[in-house]
Amino acid sequence: MSKVIYVSGGQKSGKTTFAQNLALSLSKNPIYLATSRVWDEDYKKRIDRHKSDRGDEWTNIEEEKYISKYKFENKVVLIDCVTLWMTNFFYDNNQDIGKCIEEAKTELNGLLKTDATYIIVSNEIGLGGTPANKMACKFIDMLGLINQYIANSSDETYIMFSGIPVKIK
Repeated sequence: MSKVIYVSGGQKSGKTTFAQNLALSLSKNPIYLATSRVWDEDYKKRIDRHKSDRGDEWTNIEEEKYISKYKFENKVVLIDCVTLWMTNFFYDNNQDIGKCIEEAKTELNGLLKTDATYIIVSNEIGLGGTPANKMACKFIDMLGLINQYIANSSDETYIMFSGIPVKIK
């Protein structure tokens, strides 16, 4: 049976550090499933720097959208992050929130059929007020909906505040 540990929080709240330390406490060789799309050369350099910072104990996999194609039987998998993953759906589906949510749920449900421990990281971006930009509002709504879906189906949920994890489920 799979176990889902969901970690959310604001930007630079310590989500990834907490999630990485948790993964390393559960496995000597965890898997890092990175969902970011490489948008340009500077971003690629940033990604490469993050990979080298993690160390050799990690197996790094980069997958922009189709996470269900992997079978991580009895592994510890850190998925970082839902925000970037949903950006890919949002961009590819012309901001169609319904289609984005449907595709993301299908991918998540397919992935979670494989018995493993999944640590899923996302940003909590709906706490900062409502932007004037209509596209940003749509993205915040979409991310909030998928975050709720993941949190509701998780076994444990943490929110990060200033580097401090607060267990809420």
